[in-house]
Amino acid sequence: MDMQSFEDPFGQKRESEDQQRQIFTVSRLNSEVRRLLESHFGNLWLVGEVSNFSSPSSGHWYFTLKDEQAQVRCAMFRGNNQRVRLAVNGRPNSQNMHGMQVLVRARLSLYEPRGDYQLIVEHLEAAGEGLLQQQFEALKQKLQHEGLFALERKKPLPKRVRKLGVITSPSGAAIKDVLSVLKRRDPSLEVIIYPAQVQGADAAGQLRQALATAIRRNEVDALLLTRGGGSLEDLWCFNDEALARDLAACPLPTISAVGHEVDFSICDFVADMRAATPSAAAELVSQDQLQLVRQLQLAEQQATRAMQQILQRQRTHLRHLRQRLQPLSPQQRLQMRAQQLDDWQQRAEQAMQRRLRQHQQQHEQLQHRLHRAQPGQSLPALRQRTEQLYNQGVRAITQQLNQALSRQHAAQQALDIVSPLQTLKRGYSITVNANGDIIRSATAFKPGDELRTRFAEGEIISEVRQVKP
Repeated sequence: MDMQSFEDPFGQKRESEDQQRQIFTVSRLNSEVRRLLESHFGNLWLVGEVSNFSSPSSGHWYFTLKDEQAQVRCAMFRGNNQRVRLAVNGRPNSQNMHGMQVLVRARLSLYEPRGDYQLIVEHLEAAGEGLLQQQFEALKQKLQHEGLFALERKKPLPKRVRKLGVITSPSGAAIKDVLSVLKRRDPSLEVIIYPAQVQGADAAGQLRQALATAIRRNEVDALLLTRGGGSLEDLWCFNDEALARDLAACPLPTISAVGHEVDFSICDFVADMRAATPSAAAELVSQDQLQLVRQLQLAEQQATRAMQQILQRQRTHLRHLRQRLQPLSPQQRLQMRAQQLDDWQQRAEQAMQRRLRQHQQQHEQLQHRLHRAQPGQSLPALRQRTEQLYNQGVRAITQQLNQALSRQHAAQQALDIVSPLQTLKRGYSITVNANGDIIRSATAFKPGDELRTRFAEGEIISEVRQVKP
């Protein structure tokens, strides 16, 4: 009976025995297994103890990674092991590597000639630091996913910090750096220290307690969490999850300055602002006393510009007064000019006094702030400069008034020269009709009309008897 048509008891056809067989060579089997292992597992992180370490002349490393119950062969080729930095004496060898706890990143593979599966190590580091770094990255990703690092939840620092709270060790180098910078830049800034350990098993709890104390007292404008540099283990209390959550919930603006510029902690990401060093944090919250001097100089410039604007407005007002005098009689123009000049002088003096009082008040305020900041030597010179500006403003306004009065006097003399009154004084007269219109021709009258003749002194009213063209 043909094997192709044979049916088993379940009603299915059995394939031929040749078709069921798939014959492998040992090399092919090992190659397929290697590809399967490498494609399925990818990169792995493992921690274990090094044993059977060897480093032949090729520069590659071969060792066994083991724990209490199992072991696995490892190979780390020269291109990767040259980047390894371990705290061992000299070149790594079987003596100083044996028994070391390490953390490796490797890919799973198979050494085909022997059929042994192994790890191809790409990265190796001491296990203690590596585990801490892994914990740091895991907590960082967790809190970032929860939004604790988001910019929109961070509070801005106040423009002027007058009282700063510092959570740190009262005997550490960080508080000394902070106080030194503040003494140089802003001696008037008050500092309140909330003491806490910044290293060790109890440090995280003490930091949380100091933070809670600062929040409860609510006596500072901003809060600085800081310590000096150190290893990852030294700074580990600032990577405490509970401390990070307390810091995120703090209603006060917070600054984190932990370690050196290259160091980062979880508190750096959670705080409202991060400073590279404790000194940089002090620079950030303090206001340079030289800035107060610059503010006073700016006020001086503003006062000068204000005086110039007052003078310019008065010049414009004077031109308007000249234009308004045009349709008036000479005598009326002179009278109005004199009255407007008096009014202008009075307004200018009042405006000047008001402006000077404002700047005097501003000057006194700045002087008070400068006294607190102890700038010392710059105040006498600035006070003298202010008095000079005041005297210059008074002289400038006085000069403007004198010039205006001189122009008024000259205009009055010019008007007197062309005034009809001067013509009458030389013996001439002016004749007008009953409506007051000046008459220049006798034909404008007829017998019986009334006319008026004005002399230098008085006038005559007469009646026309006869008109001679």
